[in-house]
Amino acid sequence: MSKKIDLLSKDIPTYKANLHCHTIYSDGKLTPEEIKTAYTQQGYHIVAFTDHRCYQWHNKLCDHNFVALAALEVDINAPLSKTFQPNSPNDFSRVKTYHLNLYDCIPEQFQEEKIKNLLPEKRYYDIDYINDYIDKMKKYGFITCYNHPFWSLQTYDDYKNLKGLWGMEIYNYGCEHDGLYGFNPQCYDEMLRIGNRLFCVATDDNHNQLPFGDPLCDSFGGFTMIQAEELTYKAVIHSLLNGTFYSSMGPEIYELSVEDGVLQIRTSPVEKIYVITSGRNCYKKVADLGQTITQATFVLDGTEGYIRIQIRDSKGLYACSNAYELHGTTPMLQSYDINYN
Repeated sequence: MSKKIDLLSKDIPTYKANLHCHTIYSDGKLTPEEIKTAYTQQGYHIVAFTDHRCYQWHNKLCDHNFVALAALEVDINAPLSKTFQPNSPNDFSRVKTYHLNLYDCIPEQFQEEKIKNLLPEKRYYDIDYINDYIDKMKKYGFITCYNHPFWSLQTYDDYKNLKGLWGMEIYNYGCEHDGLYGFNPQCYDEMLRIGNRLFCVATDDNHNQLPFGDPLCDSFGGFTMIQAEELTYKAVIHSLLNGTFYSSMGPEIYELSVEDGVLQIRTSPVEKIYVITSGRNCYKKVADLGQTITQATFVLDGTEGYIRIQIRDSKGLYACSNAYELHGTTPMLQSYDINYN
């Protein structure tokens, strides 16, 4: 008897999330309350407040229609003395840096430690220390997301040895405004191809220095669609840990399933549906010129290594699934192991 595996199910509620957000508590312009109002008006249900070096849980904002995730963003910068800056020795725009978002799975626990003991030391070239820091944060209940590698001036040699990551940003809307370098699918595949299994998210990284409606406003351009049984903090974290979400700049993935080695994809109207694999070969379906498609079916042969879905609409906007490792022709999405109960 055949068994259908739902990787993304049309029958589970889907909630729109911004997982990278700055407020007046760091270098953002809006209060958390203003962020909640603006984002809920745009159909969002979840925001992770990731202020720089400032951990807070705005739990008073949580209600039946909104979840505020406790989080922060930390940085580990390369020393200025080791950065090539012939014309401006104090120019941070040339400094390489690791930026990491930490999402708190258990904000009710380790509260004293989280108040005083969260920021990393500035040891950019000590990858063992950085990995130990990620592991330490995991013991406090945090999952770690590696942010915007292009903006950070990092190359494969900088991120290939990172361990223990929960995920990485495949798209950062603010960075797209900064230099048209917000979309990082190559970095994600490079991590996957060396066996570093992690999820991918799309975020805003909004600071709101410009008003809503301005073409360079950094809100509402990168989002993560989270499938959860209910809109509660625990249910959202459960979905993040189990990878039941996808990333988008606009297009939507309605359904992703496999039955007897046949991959079925249903989407909003798009021009291209691609299945990226661990090699250079892809499965693809492309609409005729001026037309759109909303579904595709592909037969898996078990040699793909891993698969991930990438779609593009007529505006040139992408949506991406997480990667699924294949066991034969059965895709399996690994979960991130952490005790959050």
